[in-house]
Amino acid sequence: MKKHYIKGRGAQINTPDPYSKWVRDEEDGLPDLENKDLGKTKYIEVYPKTIVNKVPSPDVGMEYSLNPYQGCEHGCIYCYARNTHPYWGYSAGLDFERIILIKKNAPELLIQFLKRKSWEGNPIMLSGNTDCFQPVEKKLGITRKLLEIFLDFKNPVGLITKNSLIRRDLDILTELSKMQLVRVVISLSTMNEKLRQKLEPRTASVKQRLETIRVLSENKIPTMVMIAPIIPGLNGHEIFDVVRAAAECGAKKAGYIVVRLNGDLQSLFIDWMEKNFPERKNKVLNQVAELHGGKLNDHRFSIRMKGEGKFAEMVAAQFQLAIRKYLTPADWPELNSDLFIKSKIKQLRLF
Repeated sequence: MKKHYIKGRGAQINTPDPYSKWVRDEEDGLPDLENKDLGKTKYIEVYPKTIVNKVPSPDVGMEYSLNPYQGCEHGCIYCYARNTHPYWGYSAGLDFERIILIKKNAPELLIQFLKRKSWEGNPIMLSGNTDCFQPVEKKLGITRKLLEIFLDFKNPVGLITKNSLIRRDLDILTELSKMQLVRVVISLSTMNEKLRQKLEPRTASVKQRLETIRVLSENKIPTMVMIAPIIPGLNGHEIFDVVRAAAECGAKKAGYIVVRLNGDLQSLFIDWMEKNFPERKNKVLNQVAELHGGKLNDHRFSIRMKGEGKFAEMVAAQFQLAIRKYLTPADWPELNSDLFIKSKIKQLRLF
């Protein structure tokens, strides 16, 4: 590796931030990349006016999402959420994983949202953007409070995470599961721990994620594994291994997404490849472009997640074969909104 590589971080550079001059003071510029404190994380409390977001994308499984944190210390180099950080006045690069915005009033805002007369108990995803169980959650417990609210209101919730901290909330998840109010997705991109440490430096280890799938499954919490993203030349050969390992731990379902490098992800990922796998850089980038019609980015609904072309077809075929070989056909439970609606009707009758 080249010198000045920042241990424990995914991004090694800060991409330009076009919005900072409107959001931050002039003196609060981008950090010096020679600064020895770049490995440290800064937490900033913010107080948004709303917390539940409507998700217009047809590629996402739920219509609504909730993100208690902006920015993510996990530092996954490929994370599409990096491109949202500039809207807060920070870079999508190193800033994304070292400057974390904490939405302290998220629980209060969720209660206000669920009390709306027009709300009908639709499933809400925790989190559709950054990981709700990232390291700071261990101290703050905002996600746990949100789960308690979902349970109180009997509103269905889906979770996706790379962190084994979700096991802390097994008591709440178990109660939600009894009423068909929860589903969990564990994201696992590789079985190679050394690759994981570079791709996703502050996430739970491969061993811990598999153990998390096992614990959740043993407690009858519907759990699936998501191979995300598949990056040709890095982890594209691991589909069978990931599905097999997850199935052995009790996963009921599997899915996958191929990598796409929209916005600032292109320069961040190219820099990361140069510093970690320089001998593979051109091959990997060429194969990523092959997935997306000759471009590294892809905004096309229904195509961007799975890609197109020969490599995409090969990935799809391998994935379907792995599903048939390792996963027993099982009902993936629909989340239940009836209990929320019935509870609301009961409350109205009291008045």
